[in-house]
Amino acid sequence: MKKGHLSQYFADFAYKRLSAVEALRHRSNQHEFDGVAVLKRMLGDERQTFPTSFIYLTDDDPEPLSDTGFLTWYDARERHPVRSEWRLYFPDTVVSDNANEGDLLIIGRRQDGSLMVIIAEAGSTMENQLLWLFGATDLLHPGFSVKAELESDQVRLEFASRYILEQLGVEVEDTAVNYLERMLELFSGRFPTTRVFSDYARSTLDDLEWTADPDGALLAWLEREEVLFRTLERHVIGDRLQAGFEGDVDAFIKFSLSVQNRRKSRAGSSFENHLEHLFGLLGLRHSRTAVTEGKAKPDFLFPGQREYLDAAFPDLFLTMLAAKSTCKDRWRQILAEAERVDVKHLVTLEPSISIAQTDEMQSRSVQLVLPRGLHQTYAPAQQEWLSTVTDFTALALDRQRQADALS
Repeated sequence: MKKGHLSQYFADFAYKRLSAVEALRHRSNQHEFDGVAVLKRMLGDERQTFPTSFIYLTDDDPEPLSDTGFLTWYDARERHPVRSEWRLYFPDTVVSDNANEGDLLIIGRRQDGSLMVIIAEAGSTMENQLLWLFGATDLLHPGFSVKAELESDQVRLEFASRYILEQLGVEVEDTAVNYLERMLELFSGRFPTTRVFSDYARSTLDDLEWTADPDGALLAWLEREEVLFRTLERHVIGDRLQAGFEGDVDAFIKFSLSVQNRRKSRAGSSFENHLEHLFGLLGLRHSRTAVTEGKAKPDFLFPGQREYLDAAFPDLFLTMLAAKSTCKDRWRQILAEAERVDVKHLVTLEPSISIAQTDEMQSRSVQLVLPRGLHQTYAPAQQEWLSTVTDFTALALDRQRQADALS
């Protein structure tokens, strides 16, 4: 097991597509996965019951469905003198109730010996992300394919990998304790505003050559802020947990929700903060959350709100950029923003968005923008259409120069 690799979280894993009898309860009551013979490599040759977490992922729900239970691995012919027939039994869960034929199934063995059953809706972005992360390519045969720890070690966790793991509820252990004392001193042991924290994160990378690679710089800033935030968070939360809640369940739930909400709101604000800083370095004029029609507030408007509201300013020099750290189905919200802009740009950090989703974006005149380092998670045909952050800023700067030349 190598630190910073997939094997740090999964010793080994197996994957396949669900068959009808596995997924549809009215077709079968067997409650067993098919094609399990190869799982002996992973689960051994003795009867065992594994504590198991179950998770179902679909693009339609912002939060995954999850449950806990067990998987039972046993030989149905253990008394037979020569024959064996291994089976893997699963109980009814909210996850099995939602699974469908053709969905992607991944069973991962965690380092503590427990199992994780991950099911992703067929054709979804979540399925795409899991296929990329786990390198699941041979899905044509009906049985499981198994990858061992040695193969997991080859998958080094970068920005996209960590993002996907956290969608699964796998807490990625990545901290920078050497910065903790300085942060406690600067922020008095509390969380500063997101803008202040973004500024601090960038200051720890002051030797970064952003001019040579704006896409790489943006990802580096985001990664550094994430690591620093988790370092400070672990300290602050640790102190609160150590103080205890004295049996007050409501206080504990309130605290837990505040932690989750802080993480979600900070991620989006951090993304916008670093983009805004990059635009400033490039001399790219813009308005952040400017008001256009009605109550619409696009994240970034170029060259600004004043020009947008000036009917005499040419439409072809206006550019709109929506920034969403994660997309899911929420990207359609931007269609009603900035009516004067025909092609709307959307920058995201979400890897492996499904082909169906990107095809719809193209048909709705939405241009997807991602830092170059995330393009590899997309299919080759999608990559031909994607824009980089560098591409986008070059376009906006060119329009700014043309507009200035006319004034």
